[in-house]
Amino acid sequence: MEHPVEDIVVSNWSELQAALFDHSWDDKIERFRSAYVYRGTYNKDFSLSTSIMRIGSKYDLLEPHLLRNFRKYAHNNAVPGDSIWNWLAVAQHHGLPTRLLDWTYSPYVALHFATEDLTTFDQDGCVWCVNYVKTRDQLPSPLKKALEEEGSNVFTPEMLSPVAPSFKALESFQEEDYVIFLEPPSLDARIVHQYALFSMMSDVKAELSKWLLNHSELYFRVIIPAHLKWEIRDKLDQANITERVLFPGLSGLSQWLKRHYTHK
Repeated sequence: MEHPVEDIVVSNWSELQAALFDHSWDDKIERFRSAYVYRGTYNKDFSLSTSIMRIGSKYDLLEPHLLRNFRKYAHNNAVPGDSIWNWLAVAQHHGLPTRLLDWTYSPYVALHFATEDLTTFDQDGCVWCVNYVKTRDQLPSPLKKALEEEGSNVFTPEMLSPVAPSFKALESFQEEDYVIFLEPPSLDARIVHQYALFSMMSDVKAELSKWLLNHSELYFRVIIPAHLKWEIRDKLDQANITERVLFPGLSGLSQWLKRHYTHK
């Protein structure tokens, strides 16, 4: 996929830090407060397609059935409250195909996901960087007003539900596609430690990477050459950005130890 924004291709650790942090100064408050969120992928050619797009050609028709049955068979206490957006976040968190995409406020967490799989170290990776604050300008008026009244840049399920209680409501506001950033409830330590949030397109058939092509002012990509992945991985481990921390529990501990003791 061709990108109107020229990718930033880094060649060493110092250039990587500059690419990920030099944009974070906020003149309004005179502090380093980035307006970006990040998503790391081990292959730079991957698009921002969602998991539900990969289940078959009629995925748009299957979306409500998937979520309805998830709600039907899940435990009563699986979700705090009964908002559809809480259910969607929980479903995504547990692996159900949804229209949500995982993002993080942390560039280092994004780098972790770009370098966690040692079998992909022959491929150039990528960190997508999207200005979630400026995406508000593309929102329909009711949603923009809801954020302004809350003094927030992103939605929570509780904020979104009163103004848009369903998938159909999202689509009804305007014909043009738009993206919403949604902070999930703190379901477990994993979400908290990964500094996580989700993106959600107003139409399940809309793909964020294609939408961004028409809004080039909202994003850039940092390309991680394959030869740099080992250095990044080792320095992330030293900085304690590991599976042991990001996936608390014995499974995360085992993943970290397996990778940590694997040699080239």
